[in-house]
Amino acid sequence: MAPIATDAVTAEVPATNDIAELKAKLQGIKLNDADIVLPPDNTLRRYQKAGIDLSQGYPYFPPKPDFVQDVFKVRVDARDNKPYVDPGSRADPEKKALFAAAQKVNNLTTHIGTEIIGLQLKDLTDQQRDELALLVAERHIVFFRDQDLSPQKQKEIGLYLGDGLVETHVQAAQVPGVGGGVTLIWEDGRRDAFRKGRSWRVPYGGGQFGWHTDLVHEAYPPGYTHLHQDTVPEVGGDTLWASGYAAYDKLSPAFKKLIDGLNGIYRSAHKYKNSDDPDAIPEPVLRTHPLVRTHPVTGWKSLWVNRAMTVGIEGFDQPEADLLLDYLHNIYERSTDIQLRWHWTPGTSAIWDNRSTIHTVSYDYDGERHGTRVSSLAEKPYFDPTSKSKAEALKHPKWLQSPYVASY
Repeated sequence: MAPIATDAVTAEVPATNDIAELKAKLQGIKLNDADIVLPPDNTLRRYQKAGIDLSQGYPYFPPKPDFVQDVFKVRVDARDNKPYVDPGSRADPEKKALFAAAQKVNNLTTHIGTEIIGLQLKDLTDQQRDELALLVAERHIVFFRDQDLSPQKQKEIGLYLGDGLVETHVQAAQVPGVGGGVTLIWEDGRRDAFRKGRSWRVPYGGGQFGWHTDLVHEAYPPGYTHLHQDTVPEVGGDTLWASGYAAYDKLSPAFKKLIDGLNGIYRSAHKYKNSDDPDAIPEPVLRTHPLVRTHPVTGWKSLWVNRAMTVGIEGFDQPEADLLLDYLHNIYERSTDIQLRWHWTPGTSAIWDNRSTIHTVSYDYDGERHGTRVSSLAEKPYFDPTSKSKAEALKHPKWLQSPYVASY
């Protein structure tokens, strides 16, 4: 496996308030064989303010491992048997420090999504960060518009939420000069097959990324994911999320008993050569995790499947697994009452819980969409048979007393 290097210290490009001048300098460097793809102007201004130097190339790509066996081992001992301490577990349940500092707190739908107005993420105290983590664990995703946020501060927040660990993706384009861990959401910065373009006619599930959860093939998948969008199209490019708590509670008690305790088989987005058979067709990384996952902060059960990455069920023949998984995917994807659709504006941050949601982008836009993402590694996924669903824990009568669906 090639070493996963951090970014080297690079020569500085003099700071300037004139973006045109900065772009000219970088274009001049590009002509001298540096591999620089210029990001949008909003991004350049943000990077310039943060002291991010692009003169040695942009984006930064870490060395890519060659074999599926090597990728399977990435971060498999990341926590070295030390338990992950979720910051939400030590938060004030009433979140007084966070809410008192905000101008306004708006729940966006009944089951998922909250927007906080009047706070800057960079200024949060540790107590407020803990309370934010709890709010995300309960509401799945929290939005902050008009953020003045550097990639360095975004990584710092990610390390806090991840109890010291963020993922450093072996494939994704990254921000240079920050030591890894700040990846890009940017079509023009990709080198993989997804960069070749998507058909506007193909529905999700037809070979393109649709509803998914990030990095499910990892031993310790992300808990909190923070995406900051500095450049977005005026129209389109929305992101949708769906609630895993509510998706699980849509199942009948008998169906819940069927899937509780089962392990799903999850694949990586990218494929790699097999060191035991280098001439074989490249294959994804496969790993098993619970289909129903217990959240360590709320204690609630979440349906943890997604159509893009969940490819089987341990112990089930493929036709049996396909039958069950297709039903579960449809619960998630077709239940509009448990979903949120968010239209981005420049400078917006979203922090969501990767353990209890699926998400997808709407590919209905032209122009550039550029953001930086930090994913905080969490616990190894687990299922606690004594845990309850959200409706059970909160004694929600509309869900618990809902009539059975029958066609006879």
